[in-house]
Amino acid sequence: MEKVHQGSKYWFPVPFFRYFCTPPCIYPLKFITFHSKMRLARKGGWLMKKGCILLLLMSVISLPLIAQNIIYSNLKELLAQDGDTVAVLRVEKRSRNQIVLTGGADYRVTAGDDESMGRRLKKRCFAVRDEKGDLYLNCRKLRYKKLRFGAWYAPAVQLDKKIYFCAVPLGSVVGGNFVEDDDVKLGGNIGDALAASSLITKRVCYELNAETGKIEFMDKDKMLELLKEYPELKQAYLKDDSPEAKHTFKYLLELRDK
Repeated sequence: MEKVHQGSKYWFPVPFFRYFCTPPCIYPLKFITFHSKMRLARKGGWLMKKGCILLLLMSVISLPLIAQNIIYSNLKELLAQDGDTVAVLRVEKRSRNQIVLTGGADYRVTAGDDESMGRRLKKRCFAVRDEKGDLYLNCRKLRYKKLRFGAWYAPAVQLDKKIYFCAVPLGSVVGGNFVEDDDVKLGGNIGDALAASSLITKRVCYELNAETGKIEFMDKDKMLELLKEYPELKQAYLKDDSPEAKHTFKYLLELRDK
């Protein structure tokens, strides 16, 4: 039984007294405060749900921005950046012995255990871009003055509508850059074989003009033209003074990253 107020002229219990004797303005305020808290709690829950939904949408939208392995069937797709994504793309540097024995470019590109995709990469694909953003051209499809570069892939850099890649010196590039006047020249098939074997691991840079499809040797004049707006790089390039890709390709990478 509820306790009766002691020493009071009122005989009814204390809670009853408090209920009827409390000023009328107090209970509405308590009522409003209670419901305001409930509304805020419900609003907080809705804001939390809204935040979760927003984060989910942002994560879905950002998925295409995540680095992917992309293959391009032709030059047009490469320029439009409209290739096919693949789950697995393995880029392996070929050994010196492999290059000497079978020729071709420096990198072997495969699709793991997917043999069908592997055949496509080897014979029908024009270029690939790995998840790091590095570009590789399939040399099987490239020609320099009707001369073949061989199979497999060469590292490349795309600057606007021109693509620069590293490959074995061919044709006039050999005579103009790697053969000295006082070199001993052997005639016949044996001499040609020895000359070819000594250059098979050499690399120079070529320029692929995407508008004409023509491939030209990246000589000193072309390189200086690219570097004319970067005097520090230009001076460093002039100090190297070598047509080999190990000296020139690094400047193309610098231009790509600017």
